[in-house]
Amino acid sequence: MKRVIGVDYGRKRIGISVTDPLGMTAQPLETLHSGSWKETADHLGGLVTRFDAGEVVIGHPLLLSGERGSMAKESERFAGYLRNVLPIPVILWDERLSSTETRRTLQAMGEKTGKDKGRIDRMAAALFLQTYLDSHRGPGYGGSE
Repeated sequence: MKRVIGVDYGRKRIGISVTDPLGMTAQPLETLHSGSWKETADHLGGLVTRFDAGEVVIGHPLLLSGERGSMAKESERFAGYLRNVLPIPVILWDERLSSTETRRTLQAMGEKTGKDKGRIDRMAAALFLQTYLDSHRGPGYGGSE
């Protein structure tokens, strides 16, 4: 089974996550400081090779209403760029509230969230990648339907 790479695109930072070798769980991997799209695509291309990834999932930050705001449109353009340069499928996936949920989880664990914003970005990438994985599992996964 090929791994999946999750990308939480942002103007300042890009959080990256990757699945385990069986494609069952998503784990935070790293945070990039946003540079040019070419630099980011080159880095992601290296990760695709390193992890033998079969697809890249880009967070699609829709508004709570489901409408597309400026960041959703920018993520769409970024995903379009990646589709032209990466040799594997690039998918947009709804990531509404992933950063908020990550902050809440860290705070519930008693951790401060203000200083290491990169950690939040890569954990948010893992959170929405996990929802993507969970939604693509067949019926009966986990022993119940």
